[in-house]
Amino acid sequence: MDKRKSALCAIDIAMLAFSFSLLYFYNDRFQSAALEKDAPLSLLAVFGLCLAVDFVLRFSLKIYNHIWRYASAGLYLRLVLSDFITGVVLLLVGCLVPSLDLGLAASFFVMSFYCLLSLCSRLIYQFAYARRESNEVSHIKHRINVAIVGAGNIGSNLADELIRNPNSHYMPMFFIDKDQSKYGQKLNGLPVYPAGDNIVEFIKSKPVQEILIALPDLPSSRKQELYEIYSKTGCKVKIYDYPLRDGTEIAKKRSLREIKIEDLLFRDSIEINDSISKEYYSNKTVLVTGGGGSIGSELCRQIAKLSPKKLIIFDIYENNAYDIQQELIRTYGDSLDLEVVIGSVRDARRLDDVFAQFRPHVVLHAAAHKHVPLMENSPTEAIKNNVFGTYNCANCAEKYGAEKFVLISTDKAVNPTNVMGASKRMCEMIVQARRDSNTKYVAVRFGNVLGSNGSVIPLFSRQIANGGPVTITDKRIIRYFMTIPEASKLVLRCGAIAKRGELFVLDMGKPVKIYDLAVKMIELAGYKPNEDIEIKEIGLRNGEKLYEELIIKGENIEKTDDNLIFIERDKPFSRDEIEDKLNVLRESLILSNPDAIKQALQITVPTFIDPDTVNKKAEESDEMRTVALNS
Repeated sequence: MDKRKSALCAIDIAMLAFSFSLLYFYNDRFQSAALEKDAPLSLLAVFGLCLAVDFVLRFSLKIYNHIWRYASAGLYLRLVLSDFITGVVLLLVGCLVPSLDLGLAASFFVMSFYCLLSLCSRLIYQFAYARRESNEVSHIKHRINVAIVGAGNIGSNLADELIRNPNSHYMPMFFIDKDQSKYGQKLNGLPVYPAGDNIVEFIKSKPVQEILIALPDLPSSRKQELYEIYSKTGCKVKIYDYPLRDGTEIAKKRSLREIKIEDLLFRDSIEINDSISKEYYSNKTVLVTGGGGSIGSELCRQIAKLSPKKLIIFDIYENNAYDIQQELIRTYGDSLDLEVVIGSVRDARRLDDVFAQFRPHVVLHAAAHKHVPLMENSPTEAIKNNVFGTYNCANCAEKYGAEKFVLISTDKAVNPTNVMGASKRMCEMIVQARRDSNTKYVAVRFGNVLGSNGSVIPLFSRQIANGGPVTITDKRIIRYFMTIPEASKLVLRCGAIAKRGELFVLDMGKPVKIYDLAVKMIELAGYKPNEDIEIKEIGLRNGEKLYEELIIKGENIEKTDDNLIFIERDKPFSRDEIEDKLNVLRESLILSNPDAIKQALQITVPTFIDPDTVNKKAEESDEMRTVALNS
């Protein structure tokens, strides 16, 4: 037992002895009939019994395991409970052993007085420590005055932490809450004011620099509403993420953070039950091509959680592969059987060697060139890497008996207007043509993922940090977005539930206007759009269209048991038809002429159309109308 516990136990023993000594003097004064004979001896025996029972209970309830200067109400309740049970035990023993019977009044007096002393000593200690911390905090210069939105448990915890933490640079001034019963009252010594229509002007009249939102389980729409209200005060708005328990695990760490663009413009990240994926991927050898990329690396993280037999990361770019390798080693150590292989999906011989060595049960094919403008300028690379890379991987999966092959596709494959999208549509067609194989081939299609390499959010962040301008191709352009973990979990779920030849489409929520995204990001950085930082329209890039689609109009869509996953049913091409199309593309590669390659794609991908044709009628699309209605 450490010194702190020993000291606390000694104090409690002294307080219990003091309580019994008072009872002894009480007995002498009032001549208690129950203790007239051999009173000191009987009282000593009862004291020993009480001490033994109470301390067994206190140690069982781990009362001495806690730091009492930070004690919660639950810990004080445990203290009272242990003393109450001890009192009940004393009464029961008194009934069984008449010589040790204190009597009801005496038992109640001893345990109540002892419990009161224990509570008071701890409360005084806690109060004194808090005052000392508060005095230390008061000496910190340049403290930021803050208002806390939410006068509940979370707000109270936040205020208590900021007030008592000697390293805190925040000084809570008051609470704001919509609960009328709290108005005019105080919480943690701070007044509570109503969140009414005049709250913006009220805050402006107070010396407040920041507003902290401390409310539980806020949906994205509510976060946006609160941000819209409190940003009008001119104060910086932050959010307090408090630990929420999901089963027995803490769902997220406690933190005070800046409002992020993901909080305002995108739907809430969906929590996905991993039980189906866990059951399927457990004890399987899984190969991830492009495993160092944004989606590929997150797939590796998610798979590692599912207890695979072996995880193989295959990537041409060794720096990314090394980064995810080191991350997984730090997290899992020797408990994860991990192999990192450097190679290109273009190299059929290298792939054959890898498949022959590891014999993966599941192949997740995430390797691809994805940047639209770059692939417009280098269409040969899109065909070599995306189309024939997929073809090579699909062949190896079939040759070496993989159970499933999952292609990561994109919304740009739907009615593609660019080389990248057309190449990915061709990949989907390759996969769909293999319904007769023992290997189950499926494709998963979704839109942009937040924060991926080269995506719009990191680009805007860099442009804002550099003082602008923030460049957008067209003020009307819209896109679908999803978080990387959410997309990866859904991909794994699709792989687990796939039967044969499906083209899964993920529910991406509502599309987002990129101009609105730029405006919000500039505001979050503390600037005024088009005043402090310019938003510059630079025109659509080659092959770019104003909106993306997730499904091919007119095709059949089926629901799955998961309301975030749908299946698009279209008529697949045969293997022979796919081989003919691939021969057309091979011949175009021999010519090494960008125009010839684009013509070959138009021949092989029937839905490949000119972007101008789509953009002229963009305003009539369901996607553009949806955004217009929500604006």
